[in-house]
Amino acid sequence: MNAAKRREIFERLRAANPQPTTELEYETPFQLLIAVLLSAQATDKSVNIATRKFFPQYGTPQGLVQLGEAGLTEFIKTIGLFRTKAKNAVATSRIILEQYRGVVPQSREALEALPGVGRKTANVVLNTAFGMPTMAVDTHIFRVSNRTGLAPGKNVLDVELKLEKVVPAEFKQDAHHWLILHGRYICVARKPKCPQCGIADLCDYRSKTPA
Repeated sequence: MNAAKRREIFERLRAANPQPTTELEYETPFQLLIAVLLSAQATDKSVNIATRKFFPQYGTPQGLVQLGEAGLTEFIKTIGLFRTKAKNAVATSRIILEQYRGVVPQSREALEALPGVGRKTANVVLNTAFGMPTMAVDTHIFRVSNRTGLAPGKNVLDVELKLEKVVPAEFKQDAHHWLILHGRYICVARKPKCPQCGIADLCDYRSKTPA
């Protein structure tokens, strides 16, 4: 795919959704961090249902440490891997309290050192909470980037680095939100909704779903 096509793709995605953002519900960078940590192998919808129950009272590092693993587990047991996530969320909260005075760090290295926080989670927080033009590649972005020919790669890191290289600067801040939403609702895994797709004519996917 050439640069002109890539630019046109993002022009159209921006026109359709000028201010995209995460579908996770949060009020602070800390709440976003915890929500993203909980969202691994879970839907944003299921995470929002859970966090609504404890964020109002316990949605701070102090609150989660006070709540503890057992208490948090009760709130998130509807989410996959809830025991591990509860352990990591409380441990992360404690580290943020003790090492960062309760403030979420704004560096990838510091974020990735937190329990349960990988590169994708760090990228989401850096982008969405702190306005950095990072590319948080999940299964949706990996699929869309490969299927369309936008930024093909063998693994998520390949795709992330390719996107950083080929996405025009003016679109980098919002690119991963557009691509996630496109993969979640249009370019779905089993039967992509090609007839409803606003960029189908720019896409390299050969087995398009017929109208």
